[in-house]
Amino acid sequence: MQIQLDKIEARYRELDELMADPQTLGDIKKLQALARERAGLEDLVGKYREYKNTLKSLDETKEMLGDGLDEEMVALAKQEITVLEAKKADLLQEIKMALLPKDPNDDKDIIMEIRAGVGGNEAGIFAADLYRMYSRYALTKKWQIEVIDSSINESGGFKEIVFEVKGKGAFSRLKYERGVHRVQRVPVTEASGRIHTSTATIAVLPEADEVDVDIKPEDLRVDIFHSGGAGGQNVNKVATAVRITHLPTGIVAVCQDERSQLRNRAKAMAVLRARLYDIEQRKQEEAMIEERRAQVGGGDRAEKIRTYNFPQDRVTDHRINQSFHNLPRIMEGGIDDIIDALATADQAKKLENQGL
Repeated sequence: MQIQLDKIEARYRELDELMADPQTLGDIKKLQALARERAGLEDLVGKYREYKNTLKSLDETKEMLGDGLDEEMVALAKQEITVLEAKKADLLQEIKMALLPKDPNDDKDIIMEIRAGVGGNEAGIFAADLYRMYSRYALTKKWQIEVIDSSINESGGFKEIVFEVKGKGAFSRLKYERGVHRVQRVPVTEASGRIHTSTATIAVLPEADEVDVDIKPEDLRVDIFHSGGAGGQNVNKVATAVRITHLPTGIVAVCQDERSQLRNRAKAMAVLRARLYDIEQRKQEEAMIEERRAQVGGGDRAEKIRTYNFPQDRVTDHRINQSFHNLPRIMEGGIDDIIDALATADQAKKLENQGL
């Protein structure tokens, strides 16, 4: 790690020299590229330099103990050593985290899809509860949510709902939510008080820019139709809803939430790009040594990442085998503790894989 850090610091110094070169100053594009690279290294180099200064201070303070100090000075030196040792450990951990490869999607907005799984109408109600939970969570983060498409079941829950989440760090936090979520509770309609188990599946897709995915116009079929409301009646007299089918893959994206056909088309294209981008990423990841499991299974009760147990007031995330209590608060959007635990476990695994 020391050799790696020294190389990074040397490159940082080289970037400073290149940016000060008169020839570079005359090339705006090159200057901008160098500035971006330097900005990406600045935090890590700063921590490494602070770490080296801390090591130097620690060595100097330890040397002082052998200089015949009186008891009071010895006590002060030992106290300073304790502080420096703690600072050294903290900085080392921060440096290790900074060395981990960054997820290029972490700063992207996302498209989130929630679908009712097994469990009948109760699964649709659970899907609606999850949408409400993420909506409340987004409010705490000052993120913006816009519904793209939704389908309501007989009980007023969602068969499926597709929505955008726009805001800093949306993907970095919500990427841990993808998978099958299971609920265990007594439905309102259950007269005997029997606990019912149902599921909902969640997909979290980073929004893709046009440059991320090459979509040919001839590969698309665009259908325009009337937006449908509950019971099948037309919400708008003018056909504004848009369905886009990607012919090579068969992927379909629909948006009927907006009154403008143009806006519906733009949102449907955003969904299509995100789904195609996700497929391409999966192909790349499967080609690597560690094949990643698909985001969402078939919705079976056995395929679960998390269980919401209402009778026991407990949420258990099975990936880290950890339980969290105060379920009402969690369902109101209080999921930071769960996401923090998942992020910490993810970072620990990455550190282990990198040998740090």
